[in-house]
Amino acid sequence: MHTSTKKWLFTKISSLILIPLMIWFALSFVAIYDGDFRQIVSFFSEQPSKIIFSIFIVIAFFFSSLTISEIFEDYLHDDKIKNVANKVLYLFAILVPLLTILSIYNLN
Repeated sequence: MHTSTKKWLFTKISSLILIPLMIWFALSFVAIYDGDFRQIVSFFSEQPSKIIFSIFIVIAFFFSSLTISEIFEDYLHDDKIKNVANKVLYLFAILVPLLTILSIYNLN
């Protein structure tokens, strides 16, 4: 399978997975929007919320890195700049969800 076909397939699959996760996040956000700090920490400290939000963050950053990578492929013509931009993007897409998940699991 060609690399661009894999990227296209992963983009479609991750977007389908993101739909129910976005609905869950939007409903959860509305529920905790007017809450105080303790309610918000309590929400993110509960086990189902931790797991679902962690999956949501990982899939969302995976999806965004794939789509931004395609923009780099289309609009950056210098291969060196394109490669550096993609490497920084993938590093960012790994570090930010990892740090977010670690901070959520250290809430207590």
